[in-house]
Amino acid sequence: MIRFQNVSKFFVTQHHKKVILDNVNLEFSPGYSYGLLGVNGAGKSTTLRMISGTILPNSGRITKHCRVSWPLGFAGGFHTAMTGRDNLNFVARAYGEDPYRVSRFVEEFAELGDYINAPVRTYSSGMMARLAFGLSMAVEFDCYLIDEITAVGDARFQERCRIAFENRRRNSDIVMISHSMETIRSYCDKGVVLVDGRLIVFDEVEKAIETYYRLNR
Repeated sequence: MIRFQNVSKFFVTQHHKKVILDNVNLEFSPGYSYGLLGVNGAGKSTTLRMISGTILPNSGRITKHCRVSWPLGFAGGFHTAMTGRDNLNFVARAYGEDPYRVSRFVEEFAELGDYINAPVRTYSSGMMARLAFGLSMAVEFDCYLIDEITAVGDARFQERCRIAFENRRRNSDIVMISHSMETIRSYCDKGVVLVDGRLIVFDEVEKAIETYYRLNR
């Protein structure tokens, strides 16, 4: 279970205050996958990052009674001066995983060759994405956070990513952002629409999609 308790999040610029969440109370129940919908700029990615813990709310609490991933493929947590392998070892230890197993899995999955021992700052964006996706698949979570499914690498590698993700989601829940409603329909049981600082839960994903379309008129 992921629970929002009186959660507020806003950003203040010199001339404007942007409210993302306004005193939100909500539960993401276990056993269901949720599609997080909203117009551009509503704050969907910010909300997902708050669930992951990479940013904090201004007030309130987000409690997680399950093992929640970072946003799938998120590479922002890598230390660019460290090698790919050193980053993998650090994350593995942080999550209580066997560093050797994680490193070996990612090395085989991402196919980075000798670059696994090179500083991450020398990686191309594609190599970084391969490392991040491989790491996301190496550590098992109860709930995966997904901010758009993006194609990484050639067709063969994309198929490998698809199979790996399908294997993970058999035993895990998902909170997903996507602008593809077909993707939302395929992966999600319920919908959550972010509008005007509120998160509105729909038990039927199709109802959430209908609301999303009305907001985009």
